Amino acid sequence: MTQFESANPSVVRSIRQRDLLNTWLRTLRKPQQLPAVADFRPERIADELADMMSFDVEGEGTAARFVITHEGARLTATYGNDHVAPEMRVNRYLDDAIGPDRYARVVPSYLACISHCRPTYSVAMVQDADGKEVSYERLLLPFGSGTRVEKIIGSYKAISIDGGFKVHNLMGRRPKSLPIGVVNAVIDREMARRPVGGTDEIIEFG
Repeated sequence: MTQFESANPSVVRSIRQRDLLNTWLRTLRKPQQLPAVADFRPERIADELADMMSFDVEGEGTAARFVITHEGARLTATYGNDHVAPEMRVNRYLDDAIGPDRYARVVPSYLACISHCRPTYSVAMVQDADGKEVSYERLLLPFGSGTRVEKIIGSYKAISIDGGFKVHNLMGRRPKSLPIGVVNAVIDREMARRPVGGTDEIIEFG
């Protein structure tokens, strides 16, 4: 079973993911309640949509399922789903979209997100088609009413210290190598309310 460690926001490596997390923290009205997705207004969000997904959460606990309401274009290539028509990439369950093997590897992050009602952050190392080492970083942000997670917005970043790499099928059904998890964290420290700020730009996620 994947173990998630308690962490503060500094665990997040990507600058843009850190910005998204800080916006989520500012959106918290009370530490014990979840923010509403309508109040989530990150800056320059249009530039990030290609690396983002959003989900409606159906059910609770380990029986919960995640309905895709937005799938970014780069993620479509990363998971080898670019053969799927755009209109077919949403309104389907995540487990159906990526298959049982891949779902078993990623679902602990989603379940931890809804059980703790806090963001989760994970990093896995994988190789591209040419054997370059790539760090795949996943940030999941929970939204809802009260303490029940109703929606999740995810940011997914692939980064390599070797420079350019091939993103196609990086996390697909037959990747060059299986991902090896190196970080699994629940960001539940420093949950005090942050100063309200940001932009008035509104982007709807499903």
